[in-house]
Amino acid sequence: MQFYLVDIKDITSDVPRSNFAESDLDSLADIIIETGGIIRPLVVKAVSAESYTVVDGHFEYYAAVRAKEKNPRKGEMVNAFVISPKIENLVVKQIAAIEGLVSTDKPSKSVPEKVNPDSSRLSNLELRLEKQFNEFKSEIIQERQRIDDKFKQIEKLIPQKSEQSSPLDLLNTLDKHQLSEKLQRSRISGADKLAKVIADARNKQPKKEFEDYRHVLKSVKGLGEKSILTIIDEW
Repeated sequence: MQFYLVDIKDITSDVPRSNFAESDLDSLADIIIETGGIIRPLVVKAVSAESYTVVDGHFEYYAAVRAKEKNPRKGEMVNAFVISPKIENLVVKQIAAIEGLVSTDKPSKSVPEKVNPDSSRLSNLELRLEKQFNEFKSEIIQERQRIDDKFKQIEKLIPQKSEQSSPLDLLNTLDKHQLSEKLQRSRISGADKLAKVIADARNKQPKKEFEDYRHVLKSVKGLGEKSILTIIDEW
């Protein structure tokens, strides 16, 4: 089970969108755009190399789809736990168990409430789960903001007009062998393999080039944040 930022266009749901009120989806979509993403990660399973289907969070998924329809730039990526199909049944059981705790029936108003130690323990467990979940949401938002700020700082340092090619221009123009040499000089591990992956990913783009550094990071498998920052700094 891995946590990723996944492109919403690569996700599908087997639950019809018509199961949810468009007004509810629209309201949550506005909040998603305002906050910068969904704070409750989707649970998805991989069905191919770059496509996923929703296991839990169908309502949030369709609200995120609606957010992208309203604002493609802010609604492009969603937080998601990507699980292996092998553990799907276990994950579904875990989700059902948690939802069972949250939706525990309350005593009828016609029956006097009694203090039940087991009920009290379940309430405390629910509060602890909610606290941990809120802390996790806060960490995700802070980490996403940190990455966005770092990219903005780097973009400001890159001259808008210069006779020297920018790192992005080099990533878009150098062939596999030239990329490998520059990566080796920048002390990037696995330079030969990474150069081939970059060239292959670039050739798969509609215009045969990357749009920006985030596009590079998203398209090139195995290229981490640390490596792209090193490339920008060295080149």
